[in-house]
Amino acid sequence: MEGRWDELPVKLSESVSLSLRQLGFDRMTPVQAATIPLFMKNKDVAAEAVTGSGKTLAFVIPILEILQRREQPLKKREVGAIIITPTRELATQIDEVLRHFTDHAQNLTQLLLIGGSNPLADLVKLQEGANIIVATPGRLEDLLERKTTGVSLPAMVKSLEVLVLDEADRLLDMGFMTSINTILGYLPKQRRTGLFSATQTDEVEALIRAGLRNPVRITVKEKNASSTDVSRTPLTLSNYYVMSPSDEKFKLLVAFLRKYRHQKHMVFFSTCACVEYFSLALQSLVRNTTILSIHGKMKQRRNHIFGQFRELSSGILICTDVMARGVDIPEVHWVLQYDPPSSASAFVHRCGRTARIGNTGNALVFLRPTEDSYIEFLRINQKVNLQLYDQLDVLEIVDVLPKLRKLATKDRALFEKGTRAFVSFIQSYAKHECSLIFRVKELDIAALARGFALLRLPRMPELKGKTFPDFTPTEVDYDSIPYKDKNREKQRKQRLQLIQDGVISPHSGKKQRKGKTVAWSKNKEKKEKKKDRKQRKEASKKRKQQFDEADLDELADDVRLMKKLKKGKISKEDFESNFGKEDSQRPADAVRDDT
Repeated sequence: MEGRWDELPVKLSESVSLSLRQLGFDRMTPVQAATIPLFMKNKDVAAEAVTGSGKTLAFVIPILEILQRREQPLKKREVGAIIITPTRELATQIDEVLRHFTDHAQNLTQLLLIGGSNPLADLVKLQEGANIIVATPGRLEDLLERKTTGVSLPAMVKSLEVLVLDEADRLLDMGFMTSINTILGYLPKQRRTGLFSATQTDEVEALIRAGLRNPVRITVKEKNASSTDVSRTPLTLSNYYVMSPSDEKFKLLVAFLRKYRHQKHMVFFSTCACVEYFSLALQSLVRNTTILSIHGKMKQRRNHIFGQFRELSSGILICTDVMARGVDIPEVHWVLQYDPPSSASAFVHRCGRTARIGNTGNALVFLRPTEDSYIEFLRINQKVNLQLYDQLDVLEIVDVLPKLRKLATKDRALFEKGTRAFVSFIQSYAKHECSLIFRVKELDIAALARGFALLRLPRMPELKGKTFPDFTPTEVDYDSIPYKDKNREKQRKQRLQLIQDGVISPHSGKKQRKGKTVAWSKNKEKKEKKKDRKQRKEASKKRKQQFDEADLDELADDVRLMKKLKKGKISKEDFESNFGKEDSQRPADAVRDDT
């Protein structure tokens, strides 16, 4: 179901209609046509739709219409709507879309609250007021919990009319459930709530039951033209796979990017360390194109890099799954999944960065021969049909690994990044959700090390006690490999000299492991459980401390009266008249016990 904007049962305001015309949105998508009328009629909605289907406008337009139709316009410091989203990039994008509309709407202001910046700066912005807030859950929770003078976000949200949880499944996957529960505790119960996601999970169902009142469920999916299967990816997306051994994958990737260097690509890796290493490697091997990188451990630079890549007409973005959800990057020609994602649903979200809102696009996943079962798994589990990529003959595949190893012998940063990337990949592979398909025991470690262009195999628990005759270390003095960065190399040499002179220990400044060494993959689950227990304990502690100031003042007055009675400064009659009727009826010994 789709149609023109003027076919909505409720006529849109002139400011919203003007913004839609300027943005070039002539018709509604199915999710917009299904959601907007319900949301504007005081209904809570839980919408599930394929990625790239236009969910953002499905909640932005109702928010604007609801707030503009209020009998009493919102004041400067009254928040009428909050949009919560899992990542800074998606929050920034929604803020940009919203600004196209608020520029034409009278008396509606907006504010973006995301991590990576000073929270005190956000408090200054809050003092100026905002009617619509777009936020990541961590920063919003922080500002709600802060006890400050001059501005109170809990007081500002008392006028809230609309709450939207965008990419709800991702919010829960990233461990934000505790933060969301804390935020919900500050918001008024009488509100309209919208929950939007590309996939429904048990956790999302639990959130729907907890946060929505009798919601209308909306599911918008696409049927393949050739079958009755419901597709979780857009029909305009072509999904491909290629089989390649571990020591051939990187050669293939380089050849592909060189061939199509004038197009726009997103390349997904499994870990932050892999993004760091392979982006540095590709910058040396793929010329005449812009190569950028983003991962979750970046702080200040992420927003700048994201904006820079969006503006490019061609280029390569090396990234982790931090860029897999919701972000709308114009004209991405290819999504390349060098490493399959840790969860099947993430595969769909990665692919959804291209072929958005009716445009065409392509996605290619690199698989090892031992991972061929993943093709059938995706067909059954995610209704995604992959076809073999048969254009390898047009690529000029050359062995770039010797050159990469040579570069590593001249740049210690590249050498160290390669080692960290290799370790992080094996640890991530061991925790893959599809453990029956992606088995560490079936990894050819020697071939994998060659594919990472390692100079030597690192020491790690997963390789302890094993030998790999098919891998030949590069004969080089590893201690003499210099950093390209002159300042960093100077510091390294100074440290080596101090060690040589016996001033410091070779292990000085390094964290020492205590007890028996265990694999990261076995230890992560314990850390996650410990973190969860700590979050629940802190949340419980905060709830216990949330007393009303009036109650505290009254309690303090009662304590002072009791002390005066005990010291004989006031009579029993005065105490009873001031303490209250119920207390005056208690036996005198009870009063003495309380004191």
